[in-house]
Amino acid sequence: MLSTVLNFAQRVAEISLLGGIEIASVALIVYYVFAKTRAPIIIANLFPNLNLSYRTSLGKINTIRSDLLVTLRSTNEPKVQSSVAHGIGTQNMLELTPHAGYKPFKGYFDWGVIFPYVAQVFRSEKFEYRQVTEIVQNDPALKLAIKQAAEQDLREQRYAQNGHRLLTRNVSGDQEEEDESKGISYQAILRKQEQRAITILKEMGSTLNNGLLAFTSWILYKLLPCFLSGVVTNTKQIEMLKTASERSPGTPLIFVPLHRSHLDYIMVTFILTNNDIRSPLVAAGNNLQIPVFGGLLRGLGAFFIKRKIDPVEGKKDVLYRAALHLYLTHALKQGHNVEFFIEGGRTRTGKPCMPKGGILSVIVNAFMDGSIPDALLVPVSVNYERLVDGNFVREQKGEKKIPESFTKAISGIWKALNSKYGRMRIDFNEPYSIRELVNSFNQIANEDGSAKMYKPVVKTLQHNQSTSSLYGTDVVCEEHRNLIESISRQVVFDCAAATSVMSTNALAFLLLTRYRQGAEEQLLAAALDDLRNSLSGCKDIGFAGESSHVLEYACELLGSGLVSRTRNENGRMFIRAVDSVESVIELAYYSNALAPHFALNSILMTTFHSLLPETPGSSNTAAAVSRKKLIEAALENCQIYRYEFILNKPTQVLENLLDNHLNDLVFRDYIRLPEEDKEINSLNSYRGRNFAQHIDVDDDDDYLYVENNENDYEGAKLLFCSETLQQQRNICEVLSPFAWTYLTVAQSLQILHRNSMLESEFINFVINDLSAKVKRGSCIYAESISTDSVRNCLKLLEKWSVIEVCNQQGMRLISLNTLYEMSRDSLNTTVKKIDAIVPKLNAGYLQINP
Repeated sequence: MLSTVLNFAQRVAEISLLGGIEIASVALIVYYVFAKTRAPIIIANLFPNLNLSYRTSLGKINTIRSDLLVTLRSTNEPKVQSSVAHGIGTQNMLELTPHAGYKPFKGYFDWGVIFPYVAQVFRSEKFEYRQVTEIVQNDPALKLAIKQAAEQDLREQRYAQNGHRLLTRNVSGDQEEEDESKGISYQAILRKQEQRAITILKEMGSTLNNGLLAFTSWILYKLLPCFLSGVVTNTKQIEMLKTASERSPGTPLIFVPLHRSHLDYIMVTFILTNNDIRSPLVAAGNNLQIPVFGGLLRGLGAFFIKRKIDPVEGKKDVLYRAALHLYLTHALKQGHNVEFFIEGGRTRTGKPCMPKGGILSVIVNAFMDGSIPDALLVPVSVNYERLVDGNFVREQKGEKKIPESFTKAISGIWKALNSKYGRMRIDFNEPYSIRELVNSFNQIANEDGSAKMYKPVVKTLQHNQSTSSLYGTDVVCEEHRNLIESISRQVVFDCAAATSVMSTNALAFLLLTRYRQGAEEQLLAAALDDLRNSLSGCKDIGFAGESSHVLEYACELLGSGLVSRTRNENGRMFIRAVDSVESVIELAYYSNALAPHFALNSILMTTFHSLLPETPGSSNTAAAVSRKKLIEAALENCQIYRYEFILNKPTQVLENLLDNHLNDLVFRDYIRLPEEDKEINSLNSYRGRNFAQHIDVDDDDDYLYVENNENDYEGAKLLFCSETLQQQRNICEVLSPFAWTYLTVAQSLQILHRNSMLESEFINFVINDLSAKVKRGSCIYAESISTDSVRNCLKLLEKWSVIEVCNQQGMRLISLNTLYEMSRDSLNTTVKKIDAIVPKLNAGYLQINP
């Protein structure tokens, strides 16, 4: 009896000791979470009469009690705010828990009120996420692909042994005997390809599941507030997606974001999961298959794709292409939503990259083949006040990218948790149906005569299955290729147009286009007001509040490494960009978010000044340019930027857009009309004519055009306006850095005369040349040092047949075309053509005399 009592007492003591340790551990964890997350805000919401003030730093153990008492003590001290309000009509997703908190007709003691984040992830709708890897493995089409890959491998081995004379033979008895004598076995090759197919699908396949989604959502609710002040989106856009899903329950949603950060796809999934929308399968590069994080991303929906599908140049990997196509097709048939980045990788410059249509081609193929009835494309715009992933300065300067690794990921997370990045903004644009897009493009293609809209094809789209590779992963049908290009360009254009302007974008844009030498805060605030007014109704503004507060907030976010904010000799606050190449390149990343919006205005203004008489006369207002000539020259200059910007939708006429933007420049007095034309051709008349050009009219309606009229709209004269010279310079400077890069590339072509170079070596030569120009001051734009723009210019020169690009053993060699090898004058013509887009800021009419 006594021993029993002693044993019982011992167990009670042990349990008490363990319980005390557990209670202490829980207390420390709660204290840490309270200190590092939004726990004070949660308590403030639960008890609105409490006014909380708390230090976020972890104190010593013996001060925990006093800190908690201070936390719960009511105080009237105002809290210093170091942020500005986000855009109107938006909400912070980190503060929204639609499945938590007090609900009508429920008890007052609902546990979701006390644990809102746990309740949110526990109560959110769970979907069935079917695994498709096994389905693909049993698909007869994959077996056919395995057989074709084995036969291709067999032919290569025979060629290596016997030369080309045996390439045309089939697998026969005599040939098999000869193959066996040389150690070649078709069955062994077939088994090897079968095993490779299993490996490909294993490495590719996603393991999306509700459990990991819920756990990750809870973690993100806790950790994101440590370095982000908000993840902002419009709740009406979420409701729009829900409505689209409910109206077409069997139609997959295809989310197509522009790619800025590795955080993009995680946050899109986070928002969709917590708003009861099926989480998508996300196409990710296989460079993200790193320990721990690769498995985590796979469980959150990532399916990994090789960054280079065909490892050997000129040889198609038919097995991998078939596996990718079948995986995507079966995923769509099983009801999965899909997300992929149409740019391919993250933008290194801050502006959208040219689209890549590989995955989009597979999705359109699935619709054309009847595998899915339709699909809804959802363009997604993502922007950050400060980029979480750091910057791309190294890569823009020509240095090699540091590959992703486990240690790099850990250090990046640790750095993020101890930094402040402001807000992240995600906008879900209105979805559009692939079925309707195909019908629309077919209707455009069927128009007769000189159509005023873009024609993707000459005849109605006819889908023909690819014969050179399996299942449509490469496009050989010209009509299909044009359709994919049209859709992808429209998606990128819509995403760029809908990208919200953040405070750091506005500040960087002003510093690099208006005040490169800096300005007083009061002057910058007035310029910011002017910028906000010009963007009103055109682009969404991702911040609100007084401009002076916005500038202070943006300077704090960008940090002293990019922007300096000091008092000048007059005691006024002076803001300027830090004068270093690295700082300006990084600052340009934020500024370039606005470049697409002002691109057409910049092209028009630069073209206008290039057409003015070379020497300004005594009366500058007498200088004039024909409107028709200006539009024609601007159209040619737009073609120079064809690989840098998407200036119009495929269904828009670029000439009409230029006309509209020219009217805007006239309205702002950047360009002036003659006095006699102002009465005849008022602004309303100009806009009425523009509007009429977009109305479908019959061929016999000739009232839009008046012949032999001296006051004809297209022949009107446009005059130089000296009163707005500074504003004209500001508009020209938007694209000046890109123009300088292109001009330097064109001038560097001289080293290719009778000489071929590796593309990488030529790019390094151009970057070094640009760096030298910036250092000696002949080029004032340090952001012109951009490998991305150099590559885009090389694509343009290849399109113009100025250079030729060939592949030798996996290396790209560039050389001059024969015509330009024979004639230096032809090369000078190309340089002169590109020089036309470079504004002459220190000469001619743009020169400002001190």
